[in-house]
Amino acid sequence: MQLNTITDIFFDLDHTLWDFDKNSILAFDKIFKAHHPTINTLQFIEIYAPINQSCWKLYQVDKMTHEELRYERLRQSFDAINYTISDKEIDSISHDYIEFLPDNNQLFEGAIEVLDYLYPKYQLHIITNGFAEVQQRKMYHSGLEKYFQTITNSEMAGVKKPHRTIFEYAISLASVQKENAIMIGDCIDADVRGAMAFGMQAILFDEKEIHSPEEEIMVIKHLLELKNIL
Repeated sequence: MQLNTITDIFFDLDHTLWDFDKNSILAFDKIFKAHHPTINTLQFIEIYAPINQSCWKLYQVDKMTHEELRYERLRQSFDAINYTISDKEIDSISHDYIEFLPDNNQLFEGAIEVLDYLYPKYQLHIITNGFAEVQQRKMYHSGLEKYFQTITNSEMAGVKKPHRTIFEYAISLASVQKENAIMIGDCIDADVRGAMAFGMQAILFDEKEIHSPEEEIMVIKHLLELKNIL
């Protein structure tokens, strides 16, 4: 991996800088305490987190719509804990969850420290499959906005990672050549393989150590490891 030519760093947002699971706990806890007090939030999140990831994988390859994603991840989670709930109540929870979630500001350990380190040396950018308004609020409330020159989301590009067009859109917006750019994200398919197939270098953030080592993929388990690489 040739890193001495890198001028621009592209980060994924959810599960890479912004701690989606911790912030989901805060959002669901607020909802459940008000309307479904018998649900244990931590137990629910253990079920919800992998279901949400599975739904997102389908959404990324256009096998699930935006609306289906927001409904199915909840319906499947409630079914899994045998909790009886109506579709109307699910719609209400989905609305409240999207309303409350972006106002939380939990980041992965080391996120601000590593951004403070990288910011003077590189141009920093975001590429996200998340929804534009929601992602903007996440970045505002967590203090991330000031670090990033551009934010590319799937709504702007018209496609989602790992489609090469979103990476093409992002480097065009950033006015950088792909040979001088690197992608950092937690999803081996959408972030890493997608970027590499496009011709960018990439680093996998595997905080939970869920991926088997692959010779061609550089892996970090903590964001502060980037200080020793970039």
